[in-house]
Amino acid sequence: MKFKALIGTSILAMAVATPAAAQSSAETERDAFGGEIVVTAQRQSERLQDVPIAVSAFSSEALEAQQIKTPSDLQLTLPNVTFTKTNFTGASFTIRGIGDLCVGTTCDSATAIHLNGDPLFSTRLFETEFYDLERVEVLRGPQGTLFGRNATSGVVNVITAKPRLGTFQAAAEGEYGNYNSIKGKGMVNIPIGDNMAFRLAGIYLNRDGYTRNAFLNTRIDDRDLYSVRGSLRWEPSDDTTIDLMASYFREKDQRTRIQKQLCQRDPTGILGCLNTRRDNAPFNGNATFTAALTSREFLAIRGIPTAFALGSLYGPDVYANTTIPSDPRVVNTAYTPSYFTSELTLQGQIDHNFGPVSLQVSGQYQKVKLDASQDYNSNVGNRGLYAGGLATLQAAAGGALGAALIPYFAPVAAAIIPNGPTGQLCTSLAEESGFGAYGGKKICSDQSLQFDRSNQYNSSWSAEAILSSDLDGPFNFLVGGIYADYHLTENSYYVNAFPIDYLTGVLGAFTAVGGALPPSFLATPFFRNNTDDLKIKSYGLFGEAYVEFSDRLKLTAGLRYNNDKKAVRARSTLASFLAPHGGTGSVFDSPFVATFDADPGTPGNQIIQERQVKFNKLTGRLVLDFKVTDDNLLYASYSRGYKSGGINPPLQPIFAVPESFRPEQVDAFEIGSKNSFGNGALQLNLTAFYYKYKDLQLSKIVARTAVNDNVSANIYGFEAEALVRPDPAVVINLGFSYLHSKVSEDKFTSNPRDFGGGRADAVIIKDITNAANCAVASRTGSAAAVNAYVNQVQSLINGGLIPGVAAGANLQPTTAFPSDGGIASTGAFSICSVMEATASTVGAAFGGIDYFSAGVPVNIKGNELPQAPNYKFSAGVQYTAPLGGGGMTLVPRLDLAYTGESYGSIFNGNVNRIKGYAQVNAQMQLNGPDDKWYVKGYIQNIFNSASVTGLYITDQSSGNYTNIFTLEPRRYGIAAGVKF
Repeated sequence: MKFKALIGTSILAMAVATPAAAQSSAETERDAFGGEIVVTAQRQSERLQDVPIAVSAFSSEALEAQQIKTPSDLQLTLPNVTFTKTNFTGASFTIRGIGDLCVGTTCDSATAIHLNGDPLFSTRLFETEFYDLERVEVLRGPQGTLFGRNATSGVVNVITAKPRLGTFQAAAEGEYGNYNSIKGKGMVNIPIGDNMAFRLAGIYLNRDGYTRNAFLNTRIDDRDLYSVRGSLRWEPSDDTTIDLMASYFREKDQRTRIQKQLCQRDPTGILGCLNTRRDNAPFNGNATFTAALTSREFLAIRGIPTAFALGSLYGPDVYANTTIPSDPRVVNTAYTPSYFTSELTLQGQIDHNFGPVSLQVSGQYQKVKLDASQDYNSNVGNRGLYAGGLATLQAAAGGALGAALIPYFAPVAAAIIPNGPTGQLCTSLAEESGFGAYGGKKICSDQSLQFDRSNQYNSSWSAEAILSSDLDGPFNFLVGGIYADYHLTENSYYVNAFPIDYLTGVLGAFTAVGGALPPSFLATPFFRNNTDDLKIKSYGLFGEAYVEFSDRLKLTAGLRYNNDKKAVRARSTLASFLAPHGGTGSVFDSPFVATFDADPGTPGNQIIQERQVKFNKLTGRLVLDFKVTDDNLLYASYSRGYKSGGINPPLQPIFAVPESFRPEQVDAFEIGSKNSFGNGALQLNLTAFYYKYKDLQLSKIVARTAVNDNVSANIYGFEAEALVRPDPAVVINLGFSYLHSKVSEDKFTSNPRDFGGGRADAVIIKDITNAANCAVASRTGSAAAVNAYVNQVQSLINGGLIPGVAAGANLQPTTAFPSDGGIASTGAFSICSVMEATASTVGAAFGGIDYFSAGVPVNIKGNELPQAPNYKFSAGVQYTAPLGGGGMTLVPRLDLAYTGESYGSIFNGNVNRIKGYAQVNAQMQLNGPDDKWYVKGYIQNIFNSASVTGLYITDQSSGNYTNIFTLEPRRYGIAAGVKF
């Protein structure tokens, strides 16, 4: 018999709740609830319930019915799937506990995003709402053979609606909702002769902000976007189909990347935030880089008059008397966010049927731009604390330190306090030249501003060819190859703040004076982690064989060879070298740039770090499936997934971290059953799986930069999806999943929230020279000994007895953290390099002291993986009620989704716990005769749950606070549409 389907990861499994017949270019039998649909996936076609893999599909009607308007909404229905925004203008789509835990430009996505089967890089596809789709497919589990560049967790494949030959069609919908939301969607399908058609579709969305900025009395987090897509289909013969598609997306508004910052305030300022819970409280500003380098204590050790200080590390911090609104949709900020992104995508595909074999050749080009900025600390500090230091700067600029120093201080005052110490404060813009305020590129405000900027520009292309057979007999095959090329020309993360401009100006002036150099500032006057260039070249060769031993028993065997090469140029700067005032071009043209080394691991001073890595791997899968009956399928599979490794960015200050991180590999075992009973009255699909991960990639912040490491983990779970139709007019869909994940190896790493590693015989040090943390611990387990050692070193520093350190810092003895802070260690402001240098000398008198530059490591074996909720449950019910005899129907629908508890960090603990949450949606739709028109009312998130979906823990030099990401608030509105 002919083998009519690809048994593989490229095919759909189960369609879920849709109010109308599913539309596809393939044959459609019955409706989406009956379980008898044949749809076209990326490779070939197959009856849904015949596919031996866990995969879900949503038709365009299903997306509308279940109010799945954005990719974030997919998590509310799919088992073992979560979605959250992430810190650096990205997102993580997590499947079975595996998402984008790796952070950085050289990281690959664990969940591959495809558009019409082609892999996308750094896509903004999920920024817009869904429109004019044929379906969305979500494949759960590693894709070791057929799909694009490999992915260890799964694939999201968005299939756009294709032009229909020989028929004119059009549709339009208008919607108005709360937050003054206006949305319009439309489509027109135009036949061109008998064998060609063109389809044009688009969406426009404009709404007010979800979030109220109480300080400026404005609304932020709005949306203003549009997307347009044109598709052409040409069938020059019965055996050949050519598809071309072009799409463009653009958004420009004041959307926020981060919803809120939470903190259990640390009164000592050594950590900024404590380790027990997340409160609506400000972090301690004395924990930050800006506070440390503008403090009396730091200026004292540098021999600089302390009158220039903006404060003391032992005094009040700028956020001491501020409050954080408890409502996650209310913030206080003096800086208005900005958000811009655009994406151009061009695709082409040719399918030709040669009879016994078919050839598909496809390719895509993608160009992406992204630029986003928002308040870095989400708070408004007390600039009054700066009064003394600003007045001293103004006096120095006027000659108070002598006429010879006026040229050194006058440019600083003119740049950042042009109207004097009580006037506006000017902060450098996040810009490429590196001069910032000292080149006239600045923003001025009555407040001390702090903000970040994340930008990226990249392009990519890929080409793929697949040859598949449809032979008589028991054997069939598929072979193919793909090549992908990605080029990133700019990726930067900036942190800007007025105190940074102040310290780079003042310290630059004193450094230049001390070296008898011309008047200068320290460049860059902001933090910038910059990837100047990244090239990724990847190819894969793959094949699968399909053997039918009988009409009921089939075997699938596949292999894939993967090859990835990555080359990157990157650097990190912050007050790194002197740049003369009045310079032009770039600060890297400074005559003093030779003192800057972007690559300390290589002899000499490099202006930028260059690294290359390459990886290759053989992966594949083996599946055996057996049809008990035509409506009952059993299968068992093994597959291996792979995701290439990458390169960690340069750090500042330098810490001992791996230069690169290894590829990720997973061995996945799965058994499943797909069943249809009572002629479609009940459809029940069950899956159980076990994953053995090797070198799972995880990220954490070190020295203000995300670095990645590897760890092994085991995951197992169970999934159930059911569709119940007790009556033709009633449809109930149910989903349930259980997930268990844990780190399976002894893995010692430092917890950024607790650099003491839970040890009472450790002292956590806040370095006053860079605001990084380090730790020292007693070799004998004596808390008294390690505290005595630190206090002795403090005395040496205060007395000026350390080479290169001036006297007068008045550093205080160790102090205890609050008893409810979850920190067993004590802490102190000091100098980590001095602790390192004296640990083996001075420390010997105290029984031996160990120094830990990146904190005391703890064993995370047995910890749960982040973004891996143990339980998920969803249920939906809809009823189609006929109205009279005119063909009109009224369709009410109710959906409930519950996501269980998870953690936002591999270190687990209550402070990282993400509570379980429920969301309820409802909709009522009135359909006209023959579905030519409709009117509907909807409400999403009925109970206005402010549910947290993900966490991000920032760097110690930023205050150790937690950024949270939430679901959207309650939305409701009405919509009307027509079809003809």
